[in-house]
Amino acid sequence: MKDKTGCWLVFVIPLLLVKGMNELNLKGVTMVPEGSVIPDVRKIAVLRANALGDFICALPALEALRATYPRAEIVLLAKSWHQAFLRGRPGPVDRVIVIPPCAGVGMPETYQNDEEALERFFQEMARERFDLAFQIHGGGKYSNPFLLRLGARITIGLKAEDAPPLDRWLPYIFFQQEVLRYLEVASLAGAKMTVLEPRLTVTPADLAEAQRVLPEERRPLAVLHPGSGDPARRWAPERFAAVGDALYEAGARVVVTGTGSERPVVEQVIHAMRHEGYNLCDRLSIGGLAGLLTRSRVVISNDSGPLHLARAVGAATVGIYWCFNMMNYGPLSRLHHRPFVSWLLICPVCGVDRSQKSCDHHASFVNTIAQEDVVAAALDLFSKSLPSRDEAIVEKLVTNRK
Repeated sequence: MKDKTGCWLVFVIPLLLVKGMNELNLKGVTMVPEGSVIPDVRKIAVLRANALGDFICALPALEALRATYPRAEIVLLAKSWHQAFLRGRPGPVDRVIVIPPCAGVGMPETYQNDEEALERFFQEMARERFDLAFQIHGGGKYSNPFLLRLGARITIGLKAEDAPPLDRWLPYIFFQQEVLRYLEVASLAGAKMTVLEPRLTVTPADLAEAQRVLPEERRPLAVLHPGSGDPARRWAPERFAAVGDALYEAGARVVVTGTGSERPVVEQVIHAMRHEGYNLCDRLSIGGLAGLLTRSRVVISNDSGPLHLARAVGAATVGIYWCFNMMNYGPLSRLHHRPFVSWLLICPVCGVDRSQKSCDHHASFVNTIAQEDVVAAALDLFSKSLPSRDEAIVEKLVTNRK
C-alpha cells in the first residue's frame, strides 16, 4: 500500500496543478516563472520527429507558441507522415520540413548516418534563418547537437545529463507528464498556455474518408484499438472482445482498428467476439482514423497513438496503461476519460524488476487490469449521450455484470 500511495502522489500533484489552472480559466497562465518574450521573432523551428502520440502531446505547447508569437512562422521539423497529415490542416503549425534519417533523432541510435545528406540539410536550414529553435525530442544527447547545427539565433529545449546545453534549457527528468513538459519548455520563451488538453482539427477530408470506409448508420460507433507499439502494453485480445460484446449488446456498432504488425491481434479480437465486429485494420490513413474516432461514442485502447488521437478529436476514452506510462502519458481530465493502471513491475517471464532495469521479454504488463472494470467504464461512457430509454438498457447491463 505504501508503494501505491507514493505512485498516486505522482498522479495527484500534477492533477492538482491542472485543477488550479482550470480555476484560473487557463488563459495566460504559466506553470513556472516564464522566460522573457524574445523580440523580432519571424520564424520558429520545433524539433519533434517521432510518433503520433508524441506529436499530440506537443500540441498545447505549439498553441502557446502560436499565441505568443502570432506573426512568426512555426516550422515543425519532423517525419514524412507529419507532412502528409498536417498538410492543409488548421492548427499552430505553418509548415513541416522532413528531416533526413539521423541516429537518435527519429532513428535508432545505431543507425549509420549519411553525413553528406545531413550536411546538405543543415546548409538548407541555415538559409531558413530561424530566430528560435525548440528541442522537444527527448533528453538531447542526440537531438541537442542536431538542433545546434540549425544555426538559429536562440536555442531552447530539454537537457539530460549527457546532453550539451542550449541557450535556454530545462533539465530532462523522465517522470513528468509530457504535455506539461513541453508547455514548460515553451514558457522559457515567454509562451503562456492557452489550452491544456491537446485538441486537433478534424477536416472534411478526414470525415469523407471515414465515411467511405465505414458509412454512417443508426447504431452509434464504439472503437476498440487492441494494438500498441510495445507488446508489453497490450491487454489480452479476449478481454477486448468481451468489451466489444458488451458494447454490441448495449446497441453499439463495434469496430476494431490497427495497422501493420497489429493485424494478428486485431483478428484475434474479431474471432473472439460472439457478436459482429468490423475489422478496419490498415483501412484508414491517420486523417481517416481521426474522422472515424470523432464519430465514436467511446474508444477503448491500449496506451497508443490512436488513444491520444481519440482524446484530441473529442472522443470519450477508456485507456489501458502500465504505471510508468500513465505517469507520463495519462489523460489530464476524467469527465470523458477513464484510465486503468497496471502496477505490475516484475517481468512474468524472467522475474526482473522493470522499475530497476529492462529485459528483452514482451509479455503483457497490463493484464492485471480487471476486465469487468473496463467493461463497466466503457458502458458508462457509451451511455452518456444515449436516449433515456437506451440508458436504462445499458444501466441494466452494467448492474448485471457487477
